[in-house]
Amino acid sequence: MIKLVACDMAGTTIDEHGDVYVALARCVEETGVTTTPEAVQEWMGADKVEAITALIQAGGGTADPATISAAFVRFKELLVELYDANPPVALEGVEEAFRDLRSKGVKVALTTGFSRDVAEPLLERLGWSVHDDNLLDAVVCSDEVAAGRPAPHMIHRAMELTGVQDVRAVIAAGDTVNDLAAANNAGVTAVGVLTGKLDREALAAHPHHHILDGVKDIPALLS
Repeated sequence: MIKLVACDMAGTTIDEHGDVYVALARCVEETGVTTTPEAVQEWMGADKVEAITALIQAGGGTADPATISAAFVRFKELLVELYDANPPVALEGVEEAFRDLRSKGVKVALTTGFSRDVAEPLLERLGWSVHDDNLLDAVVCSDEVAAGRPAPHMIHRAMELTGVQDVRAVIAAGDTVNDLAAANNAGVTAVGVLTGKLDREALAAHPHHHILDGVKDIPALLS
């Protein structure tokens, strides 16, 4: 019996047009190093400060605290600019799926590699919140746990916030390899979705339980 569905945000429940990739690559490159789409993809779903640090190091740069801090500030600025120009929207069928799940007594949580100060404005743009009995029961950000994905902490924190104790009663869904890794590390059902950058073959190459077209198909797993 599934009691909690925990979903990633960008690329999994929210179509933000890939702008997080653009902002991450650009803020790293502005420090004077080069990066590649493959390197950026490797860090999708991870905590963004951790990602910036790793990408600067991979590019041969010096990832000192001041550089990392400045790059993260720039990442947030770029993301706001990109989102203003091309506002994020809910992916097809996600809101309906969340309502369906909650009508059946299943808790719904979001987990994200964004820090809280990045995640909240994004959720506000969509009108999503955990208040007033809206779509969500919990939101967990990577700066609120000891480590971001692939560590399991955000999923376990979502369980704590929703009162779910058995990992066998939890589904965690995401569009990246780090999402699947976090789900497996957490001991929950790992679901990959094809609404991000990776295709079925790329996701299926990593440990998983299900690969779905999108979060919209999760309620069918429970029937």
